Amino acid sequence: MMERPGMAVGQETPQSDGAGAVLAFRDGWENDDESGQLPADDAGRGVAIAFGKNLKILRIRAGLDRPALGKLIGYSPGTIASYEQGRRIPNGDTIDTCDEVVGAGGLLSNWKEQMERAQYPVFFQNMASLEKTAIELLSYSTLVFTGLLQTEKYMRALLAMRRPILDEDTTEQRVAARLARLSIFDRWPAPLLSFVIDESVLRRPYGGKEVLRGQLEHVLLLGQKPNVEIQVMPLGREENAGVDGPFTIVSRNDGKKFVYTEAQGSSTLQTDAQQTTLTAARYGIIRSQALPSRESMELIEGVLGSL
Repeated sequence: MMERPGMAVGQETPQSDGAGAVLAFRDGWENDDESGQLPADDAGRGVAIAFGKNLKILRIRAGLDRPALGKLIGYSPGTIASYEQGRRIPNGDTIDTCDEVVGAGGLLSNWKEQMERAQYPVFFQNMASLEKTAIELLSYSTLVFTGLLQTEKYMRALLAMRRPILDEDTTEQRVAARLARLSIFDRWPAPLLSFVIDESVLRRPYGGKEVLRGQLEHVLLLGQKPNVEIQVMPLGREENAGVDGPFTIVSRNDGKKFVYTEAQGSSTLQTDAQQTTLTAARYGIIRSQALPSRESMELIEGVLGSL
């Protein structure tokens, strides 16, 4: 439902294309009508819809129609409609600005954490939150490059191979959510990040050789960061403590560790102190069995040169 400038507050009239579809205004505002993340799933959409209802009530209480609120925060009426209808998730800064403009007194800002979580599937929400506060992250990869190392083209190649096939909106949502996680590389204080990658991952041309070439170049660049260490587990190793598969360990500043594993659309976040301690010890063994960082970079450069 869209509001026309000059309408009474709360009075809304849809703009139709003649076939029953509601059309968004596109009138040259600073940001387009598709600003914001898509909810990841039904649970995320439920959160986004609940936030949108609150935003609409508070906007109307403030005596603003959608064009007026849009002008105040720099977005089009269509974008405001997408937020109020739960179709899009505004970022934290936008939520804070809306809160201030409509005089919500923090009622909207209190939704920021829930709205950020809504852009991830339920099974990954806790892990996404942990990544944002991690002081150390350790990752072992055996089938594909872990999400934090992936380029956008590599992400899209992997998502295109999913079965059942993902629709376009779901693909775009998952790419955007995964890209948002990459802010971990720019955080300060910088977390300690360690990645051990099975050599076979370096040689799988998912998406084609050009995609793999870009992916390997990206990993080499990340490996130059002072807080990032990348190692390769050679195919020729006769012993590998990581035979049970990939996993990620996240440590918080309170010393608590979490172990995340994912397979076939399901995931586990282990919090038991004994199990997380044992997994951290296992990761230490894996690192000792893998090539040192410098030799790993040379191996990646060699694979890249052979493409």
